[in-house]
Amino acid sequence: MSVWFVTGASRGFGLEIARAALERGDQVVATARQASAVEKEFPGNPSVLAVALDVTDEAAASAAVGAAVDRFGRIDVLVNNAGRGLLGAVEEASDEAVRAVFDANVFGLLAVTRAVLPVLRRQRSGHVVNISSVGGFTTGPGWGVYGATKFAVEALSEALHGELAPLGVHVTVVEPGFFRTDFLDSSSLHRAEGEIADYAASAGATRAAADSRNHAQPGDPRKAASAIVSVVASPSPPLRLQLGADAVARVEAKLDFVRDELSRWRELSVSTDHD
Repeated sequence: MSVWFVTGASRGFGLEIARAALERGDQVVATARQASAVEKEFPGNPSVLAVALDVTDEAAASAAVGAAVDRFGRIDVLVNNAGRGLLGAVEEASDEAVRAVFDANVFGLLAVTRAVLPVLRRQRSGHVVNISSVGGFTTGPGWGVYGATKFAVEALSEALHGELAPLGVHVTVVEPGFFRTDFLDSSSLHRAEGEIADYAASAGATRAAADSRNHAQPGDPRKAASAIVSVVASPSPPLRLQLGADAVARVEAKLDFVRDELSRWRELSVSTDHD
């Protein structure tokens, strides 16, 4: 039996991951801004500890981890899922909007991770699962700021992988494509104010596509949760896990692009070394 600590567990991926872990017979510390939202999903379940947590509050993160250890004695899997979206051209995004999405997706993830890692290090076991996005590997018009936060999650995960592997702790960064959650709803996805007409054909087109895709995305969140649980159960989990055929296709295209560009500019690139 494992103990999962899941942020943003009241809906979307977080909720489905919590459900999948419980179906395995595991225990779950399910956190959300409002504990009542989690309690409503798992009424009276003794295997669930619902905890109120704003991931940007470092003291609250430490308190939530303390409550988890007091209740279940350990934490085996940390799922950093809580996050915030921002859609709009880079120039359209205000400083306030940019800082808000970085606070949730990067600094919030760091706060929770710092709170949990002492437990995993002490145990010399565990698994950190960071929910990124295919947009953390390859991004495009309209997703620049959001993608930047997920690129940061990718870098942090790579470094953590090297730092924690000698201590018996795995790290996996998950790169979903478009899944049928409420991510494209206004409750999760914020939009840059003050649209600039010059970006109508780029970021503007992305905004229109997001509206048309909402609740028609190809990915099944329950299957995604099952895949994540399977990876955690694996003795040799991957550093990166793409979810969805669209994510796989986009990663393959990015790899091809980088390989081709590297080849075309290789001579100039290597010419800058000392003779």
